[in-house]
Formats: sequence, C-alpha cells, structure tokens
Amino acid sequence: MLRRIVRHEWRALASDATLWVVAAVFGVAIGYGVWNGARWVTFQSNALASASAEEATRYDGLKARVEALSQPGAKVSPFADPRSPSNVGGRLGPRYAMLPPGPLAPLAIGQSDLLPYYFKVSTEARENIVAATEIENPNRLLAGRFDLAFVIIFLYPLLILALTYNMLSAEQEQGTLSLTLSQPVALRTLVSGKVILRALILVGLVVAFSAAALLLSGADLTAPGAATRLALWLAVVAAYGAFWFGLAIIVASLGRNSTTNATILASAWLILIVMTPSLFNMAATSFYPVPSRVEMVQAIREAQDEANKGGSQALARFYEDHPELATGDPAQAMNDFNVVRVAVNDDVERRVRPVVNRYEEQIAKQQRVIDSLRFLSPAILMQSALNDIAGTGTDRHRDYLAQVDAYHQQWRDYFVPKIFAKTLIADFDQVPRFGYREEATSVVSARVTVALAGLLVPALVIGAIGLRRLRRFPVVA
Repeated sequence: MLRRIVRHEWRALASDATLWVVAAVFGVAIGYGVWNGARWVTFQSNALASASAEEATRYDGLKARVEALSQPGAKVSPFADPRSPSNVGGRLGPRYAMLPPGPLAPLAIGQSDLLPYYFKVSTEARENIVAATEIENPNRLLAGRFDLAFVIIFLYPLLILALTYNMLSAEQEQGTLSLTLSQPVALRTLVSGKVILRALILVGLVVAFSAAALLLSGADLTAPGAATRLALWLAVVAAYGAFWFGLAIIVASLGRNSTTNATILASAWLILIVMTPSLFNMAATSFYPVPSRVEMVQAIREAQDEANKGGSQALARFYEDHPELATGDPAQAMNDFNVVRVAVNDDVERRVRPVVNRYEEQIAKQQRVIDSLRFLSPAILMQSALNDIAGTGTDRHRDYLAQVDAYHQQWRDYFVPKIFAKTLIADFDQVPRFGYREEATSVVSARVTVALAGLLVPALVIGAIGLRRLRRFPVVA
C-alpha cells in the first residue's frame, strides 16, 4: 500500500508545475552556491601560490647574493648581509605558514573569509606576525558570501515546507481525504508515503545538483578523508531535512487549514533559522564582550615603543630567562643591535601577552556559550557541521594557529642561538619550513557526529509525535 501511495503522489506532484519550479530554483541556487564557493577557494589557492612563488624567488636571490659575496673584494653592509642570522630570520628570509583549503572547501566558505590563512613567520614577536593580516572589504564581511551552506541552511527548509504545508489540509479542504481513507489505508501510512516521496525528491535534488556542481568546481574527491567528509555531508543534509519534515508532520497533525499551516511553519523557520542564532550571538557578545582589536594593535605598538626605549633592560631580563645564551662579553652583547632586537621582541611578547590573552579568553567564552546553546537551533548545528566538513570552521583554524605557534618557536630556536653566537647562515635549505598537518578525519567525524545526533534525535522525536497525533486528526474539515 505504501508503494501505491508513493506512486500516486508522484503522479500528482509531477503534474503540478510547483515541483518543477522548485527543482529549477533549487538547482540554480545550488549551482551558484558551489560556484561562488569554488571561486573563493581559487582565490585562496592563487594567493597561496603567489606567496610560495615570492618566497622561492626571495631565497634564490639570497643564494645569489651569498654567491656574489664569495668573490674576492666583495663587501656588504652588516644590515644587508644575506648571511646574517638576524637579517635572514627577521627581514630577508621569513617563510610563509599557510593553511591550504580543504578538499571539500567549495561546499561552505564558513569562517575562511574572516580568518587569516597564511602568516609570514620571522623572529619578530608573535603578535606582530599574527596582527599583520590582510584587510577584507567590511561590507562583504557584513553581508557574508552566498555558498552551498547558505542554500542548505536557509532555502532547503523553505522548499521542504513549500511541498509539505498542505499535504493533508489540501485534501481535507477539497473533501477527498475522507474518500481516500475509506480505502484500506491508515492515515499514518498515507502521510508516511507523502513524506517519503517528498524527501526522496528534495534530498535527491540536493545530492544530484551538489555532486554535479562539486565535480565541475574541481574539488579533489580523491584526497585523504574526502570520501568520509562527503558521506558526513550527505548524512547531515539528510538529518537536517528530516527535522523539517518532522516539523511539517506535527503541524499537519493539528488539523488546521493550509493558510494556518503555512503561517506556523514560516514562523518556525523565522524563529529557528533567523532569530534564534541572532539572539544567541547577541547574548554571547553581551555577556563576554571582546576587547577592541584596535586596542590590541595599539597595545602592540606601545609595547614596541617601550621595549625599544629600554632595549638594554630588556636584554638583561632576557639573559635572566635564558642564561644558556649569555656567552661572550656582556658589555659587547649589550651594544649588539641584533642581540638587543631579540630581547626587544621577547619583551614585546611579555608586555602584549595579557591583552592578547584577554582577547582570546573572551572569544573562547563566546564560543562556549554558542556551543552550549547550539542544540536549540538546527541552523547553528548545521552551520558548524558543514564548516567542519568543508574545513572552513574555527576548530580547524584553531589547530592551524597552534601549528603556527609551534613553527614560530622552531624558527626562533633555529635563529636566536646563531644570532647570539654571531655565526653566519651557510645553507638556506636548513632554514625551517612549515608543513601543515591536517586534522585527523576521526577528530572531524567526532565533532560532526555530535551535530548529526543533535539534528536526527529531535527529528525522530518530532516526527513520532506527529504520527501519533494523527490518531485524533479530524478527517472532515
């Protein structure tokens, strides 16, 4: 009987122009979303390629200059000497620490247009390196970017509701529902057949259009972990759709007319997708306001000025913290510009660290508030899951920053002893390079599974309640 209901519903929907309009609009929106995401990924990839090319050209130039200095009579200023560890580690030889786009990055731009994805690492203070990022167009950041995640989170539920708000009320108003139920079929079976068909159509459209657009975008589906991420994406899309279908069932079970059903469902979409995330964000920023980034940059500048003024004192403090480096004549070291510069950078970090810690702590508290409330909004759950799958969320970026910090420390550990020992750089190939280590797929899967459960469990509960309520459904309006 269920199969017969599905076939009948398909003939009814196929003869209605609404289905084809929905499919066309959905296809165009998905295609444009993936194209826009792929365009952003291409922009990032080109920027990283340009950075790599600039670094390679710069190092070729350093090697050529060192070769020229090996000629008899060649001279160079100490401040421009390409063999000086202070010059190479500071101004001449910084290397880029880059965060490459994930294999499924075209699916969701996420936070990747807000968070920096490359740093130029040197012996400078960490805060100078992290603060020196590109400035994005604020109007674009305010409006956000249209991507597939936007289509799934905002438009996908609307299309589900457009095809389900009157699945029972229309027949009830036309007087055909009682005729249908006079056959050996239960109302729950009838509703299940209607929902199954609509779910197959809409989920099929999402999967087919998204897969086609993803392949055309050039995404590397053979990359390690890509298949798992794609399976997770399909699972969360299905769970998100199940939530809205469950909501449609429970509204249909109320026995109201089509207009009332549409109003209730539209209100639910507005509250859950638009208002609730905004209110949660407002609450997080109100309870844990983040210090102004301008304040942090100003603190860095003031710390630099103060540290430069007290370079000798900073050097003395540095020797106290690192006695193993206090070799040679201290009086001569005090006057050594390169040594003082190392101490100044260390002093800048010490002065700025409280401001940076306060900034990062407030951000972490805001994130904890959102994480604790996210199960009250399917939109927040969906956004976090899609960002995790695409590799454009805050968790992956936080892991990247930790790797940058470790690389910065490795860079200093390589150059600082050479600066203090006044040895020259002989082999540029030995200069540390950054290699990003992707998060383990199991770690990503664990985070996404939590969001998946947060979507699927309410969907099943709401759907079950709706089907149970159908026992009291008024067949005749």
